[in-house]
Amino acid sequence: MIKESKILVEIDKSSGFCFGVVNAISQAEEELNTNGKLYCLGQIVHNSEEEQRLQALGLETITHKDLDNLKGKKVLLRAHGEPPSTYKKAIENNITLIDASCPVVLKLQAKVKQGWEEMKKVGGQVIIFGKKGHAEVIGLIGQTDGNAIVIESINELDSLNLSKPTELFAQTTKSADDYKAVAHELERRLNAKSIPFKAHNSICGQVANRKKELIEFSKNHNVILFVSGKNSSNGNMLYQVCKSINPKTYFVSAPTDLEKEWFINTKTVGICGATSTPFWMMEKVALKVKQMD
Repeated sequence: MIKESKILVEIDKSSGFCFGVVNAISQAEEELNTNGKLYCLGQIVHNSEEEQRLQALGLETITHKDLDNLKGKKVLLRAHGEPPSTYKKAIENNITLIDASCPVVLKLQAKVKQGWEEMKKVGGQVIIFGKKGHAEVIGLIGQTDGNAIVIESINELDSLNLSKPTELFAQTTKSADDYKAVAHELERRLNAKSIPFKAHNSICGQVANRKKELIEFSKNHNVILFVSGKNSSNGNMLYQVCKSINPKTYFVSAPTDLEKEWFINTKTVGICGATSTPFWMMEKVALKVKQMD
């Protein structure tokens, strides 16, 4: 007889891949099912388990340096978006691009490009609130010919030259509250000097709504398991949201990360994840919890 689990386990139905990631994986799978081989420029998603699944189907992750050696091949551009230099190099090497850039990111790239053109006319600057070195941020910097200034926290404002017109943008997966704080502080400092300033609403709506949803979800369970790849910017941000509400929140990347002592005297476990977390991985974690009970 199978022992029935005493712990109630709930998977957050709103967690999992966002539209951009779903689209990128769908296009990759379609090409792999047809030709059995496809190159992807950078990790298709910041989740090693999902990447391994796609590698087994024939997906090979490459770097920008590899593009020169792939003449005539097909290369997938993931949801994060790419700078203009990538498209130029693809043309030079006769590479066929399968462009799975997220529409939200492409729209932001166009806004950043327009903002930079406006700032050039008045000797101004473009500031991007984002993670330095992140693929999306690199793509955004490319829209400004490499001139955008990237900051990761409000503490970096003191090191900036705030004596010229400024336009502010954010990486789409940053915390909306953190971005709002940065924008308000910049506005305060620049307005005091009567210097033109404009902050753009560039946080992805799906990401922004997740915080409110996860706050409620975290309140309703004794233990929260946040499932995500360790290098997911969105994952680390949302994990902190859950942890701030429920101290018994644990970051896990796979079922093997679970510790039995987490569930002592526990009645309910909530499982949630990032926009880069596959739903099948959350289901595996849920099954492992029930087996450990």
